[in-house]
Amino acid sequence: MSVEVEIKDRVALVTLHRAGVRNAVDDATARALHAAFVAFEHDPAADVAVFHGAGGHFCAGWDLQSGARLQAEGVSPDALAQSLDFTADAVEPPGPMGPSRLHLSKPVIAAVSGAAVAGGMELALWCDLRVMEEDAYFGVFCRRFGVPLIDGGTVRLPRLVGLSHALDLILTGRKVDAAESLRIGLCNRVVPRGQALAAALALAQEIAAFPQATLRADRASALAAEGLGMQEALLREWAGGRACLAEALRGATRFAQGQGRHGEF
Repeated sequence: MSVEVEIKDRVALVTLHRAGVRNAVDDATARALHAAFVAFEHDPAADVAVFHGAGGHFCAGWDLQSGARLQAEGVSPDALAQSLDFTADAVEPPGPMGPSRLHLSKPVIAAVSGAAVAGGMELALWCDLRVMEEDAYFGVFCRRFGVPLIDGGTVRLPRLVGLSHALDLILTGRKVDAAESLRIGLCNRVVPRGQALAAALALAQEIAAFPQATLRADRASALAAEGLGMQEALLREWAGGRACLAEALRGATRFAQGQGRHGEF
């Protein structure tokens, strides 16, 4: 199996298993990844997902060998485009790399080791948070081969790091190490080599321990506010928060009973 899912303590661990090709994604693997995250979205036993690659690399992007086979089989660019197409009203649409077009209601954390490049970088950008090992790296390496960013890279990267940094990475295709990634906001944590998965799982368990309705409403508001005017963004924030007031009152009661005082988690 190219994708494995394990659920423990409210956390879904999604593992990409194609170590022989640095976890590059072919069509079957893309479908499996998409299915895994759709299942996570609908699973009441899981509140947070951790996404990582086995064998020392997160993901080296689209499997170019599979692309070469399509060329050899006479698959036309138009036929390829048609197979990857989607519409604005599509429900849970698959992306070329799998889950990149999904809008989940729950957070996903990327545990990044080794290479997270090209489409693999786009998968990491799709996640809410990125925990990166000190010798891991990002990069739009597909620049060398004329493969476009069609899994959200041109959309999410500027929103994370700003347009100037994003264009630098998109136009040059250069390697971006962990130190620079942390500095420009491309990752959220840097940990020693071999520790990204453990750190991401610990972070996921911390997040899963919070009251989830409010957490998801606040997350959804932050994601939806991009590009909105202040008034519309505030109205959307209120609509999401209003539905969580019962949870807020229960939390206030716990506080009054002595829980969570002095910043205790």
